[in-house]
Amino acid sequence: SIAVFCGSSCGNNPAYETAARELGKTLAQRGITLVYGGASVGLMGSVADGVLEVGGKVVGVMPGALRDKEIAHEGITELYWTGTMHERKALMYEMSDGIISLPGGFGTFDETFEFLTWGQLGLHGKPTGLLNINGYFDRLLEQLDTMVSEGFLKQVNRGMLLVQNDPETLLDAMKKYVPPKEGKWIKKGEM
Repeated sequence: SIAVFCGSSCGNNPAYETAARELGKTLAQRGITLVYGGASVGLMGSVADGVLEVGGKVVGVMPGALRDKEIAHEGITELYWTGTMHERKALMYEMSDGIISLPGGFGTFDETFEFLTWGQLGLHGKPTGLLNINGYFDRLLEQLDTMVSEGFLKQVNRGMLLVQNDPETLLDAMKKYVPPKEGKWIKKGEM
């Protein structure tokens, strides 16, 4: 199964929603279960709808505090309620073999970077992918390159983030992913 993190809105460009639905269909066609935030709205709803359109499995994980704010998707295979946002993330990570992030806001970035950080620390060896729809993540990727050139991120860890523009290529890259052998632990004076 793959956890997908993305916006609870659709954004301003219809390309985001189209690509989210396409990712959902691709996951289902490959027999991969979608684990996501459980909502019927925004890109979250579009990914789930894409999976369901072709008969795939969808598992939603939603914190009880969002019961009224994020409209729970009625048509999904399973829905888990958690006490907090932290529990939601932990359960999604536990239930998935990797994550894919689509365009989104603070929550999407939080989830993506927490997963990357855990991988950098050697706590898991699961792949992290960005589906770079319409160049949405281009400036973020430039920032990551700046982090490397300025000595705050190792190139090997920068390489942990798999980036593609279409679902098929991204899933192929994730399937081949090998986590870095060296961990984050550093000696004094090294980065």
